Amino acid sequence: MKVADMRPFRKVLEQLRSRLRGDVSTMADTALGTVGTQDQGPSSRKPVHMDDLGSEAFDQEFTLSLMENEEDTLQMVDEALARIRRKTFGNCVECDGIITKKRLEALPYAPTCIRCAEKLEKEKW
Repeated sequence: MKVADMRPFRKVLEQLRSRLRGDVSTMADTALGTVGTQDQGPSSRKPVHMDDLGSEAFDQEFTLSLMENEEDTLQMVDEALARIRRKTFGNCVECDGIITKKRLEALPYAPTCIRCAEKLEKEKW
């Protein structure tokens, strides 16, 4: 892919990275219970009932799971930006074939072409 063709993808990836960093930070604060509790004292977020304890634990686990997914996506975005810097963006990391522009428009951090992505998915299961 030509350098000029990579510029719009770099911009999209940088914006996505910025948004994901903010999301991960917000989710970490939520999961750790630091949002809005600074002035209320250390015991203000402690649930009183057993049902509340279970709900709190579920919410925290769910938020941590989302945060992990966001971090994985953030890592793929960073890797795509590194491929842009190396001028290998748009080439499949598996077969070195071309990743279609349509695929990159849908998933700008895609490291593989459709064929290799399908092959890797089948191997996973």
